[in-house]
Amino acid sequence: MKHSMTPLTGRTRLTAAFLNRFHHPAQVVVTAFGLMILLGTILLLQPIATTGRAATLTEALFTATSAVTVTGLALVDTNSHWSVFGEVVIAGLVQVGGLGIMTFATIFAILIGKRVGLRFRLLAQAETSMLSMADVRNVARRVVVFSLVCEAVVAAVLAGRFMIAYGTQPGQAVYYGVFHAISAFNHAGFALWPDGLSRFVGDPWVSLTVAAAVIVGGLGFPVVFELRRNWLHPSRWTILTKLTVGMSVVLLTAGTLLLLITEWHNPKTFGPLDEPGKLLAAFFASTMTRSCGLNTVDIAAMDASSLFVSDVLMFIGGGSASTAGGIKVTTFGVLAFVIWAELRGEPKVNIGSRRVPDATQRQAIAISLVSVALVALATYVLMTMSGLGLDKVLFEVISAFSTTGLSAGISPELHPVGQLLLALLMFIGRTGPLTLGSALALKEHTRHYELPEERVIVG
Repeated sequence: MKHSMTPLTGRTRLTAAFLNRFHHPAQVVVTAFGLMILLGTILLLQPIATTGRAATLTEALFTATSAVTVTGLALVDTNSHWSVFGEVVIAGLVQVGGLGIMTFATIFAILIGKRVGLRFRLLAQAETSMLSMADVRNVARRVVVFSLVCEAVVAAVLAGRFMIAYGTQPGQAVYYGVFHAISAFNHAGFALWPDGLSRFVGDPWVSLTVAAAVIVGGLGFPVVFELRRNWLHPSRWTILTKLTVGMSVVLLTAGTLLLLITEWHNPKTFGPLDEPGKLLAAFFASTMTRSCGLNTVDIAAMDASSLFVSDVLMFIGGGSASTAGGIKVTTFGVLAFVIWAELRGEPKVNIGSRRVPDATQRQAIAISLVSVALVALATYVLMTMSGLGLDKVLFEVISAFSTTGLSAGISPELHPVGQLLLALLMFIGRTGPLTLGSALALKEHTRHYELPEERVIVG
């Protein structure tokens, strides 16, 4: 059998030359996101982007960063401050940011997959044939089609609901449906009402549709693809899929129950709702902590214990290679199995019938500790600058770092330096874990000797 190599096209050579200018693929992510934020800032500074006064540099930069990193934190009301042009720019930045995240993350997952199990490699190869530039375009095309189809379905349901149940004019209903479909699927918290989606707190059509978009968008393209192929055969799922689905179900359920308990009698949140309405509101709130900042109740009015529960869920975030932020459920799941193995005295960490490589364990620990350190440092700085309490400052910091977008209402009150710090956290939170994770996974060196072992007392 003869093998032939496909010659590179001009476009392929140009793309390869561009990528070769970077020492590591992760640098492409940081550069691309930075340029998109710059472009978004320039567009939002234009007088046509606002309905009244022009946006300040801080407002434009903060909003552009929040949109590109699909966060949703805002210094001004989206609907009243920004014009239709400004809203379209924000939606476009969210769309490009979300698609870019999924595309880059999925490609990294495929590259990293070459260094993990044979089964993952075979599955990835069957779908993408792995490494050529044509294969990268194939992955990107599939991500884009998958995302746009999901958004179109969500937009159609929302637009129909707005027209039928609320008497919204068809054109405006479609506009609202498309905007919130983009915001929900890409895990951005931008809404076209001052109180978010609070007017739909008891509407299952709106709440469950938005929640479904957030859940699907938070699974990640590799997991969604595998579920499509092996939905009825969980035993064939890879560890990535098992961890993502399993941890997502556990965290969604735990978040719903805990928020339901703490907010049941709160007159400013769940208190006025009937029992089915409370359950719906709790499930929606738990889902949004997976890295989407849309809300149906006033977050600032929640009990401090609810804010703490939300802090934990936001910090964990959603699935790898998805639009969700946080350290990711797979990272959290690996750490949980590391602890379980240590408690049982087992020398190796196993998940099901597979062993977790030592390198993966170290990567999970590194990402988690670096993230904790950044959150702690930023919280200290903002508390010192603002004089505000720990509960709301920590909530805002974790929301920014995990690119969730839920707000305790303090962002507009902060000094511009504090607002820029939150913007920096959004950028680091979006690009940092992805680039750090891929860098650690792709930068593996084989040591041809071992140093003498010495025990260190811990604990």
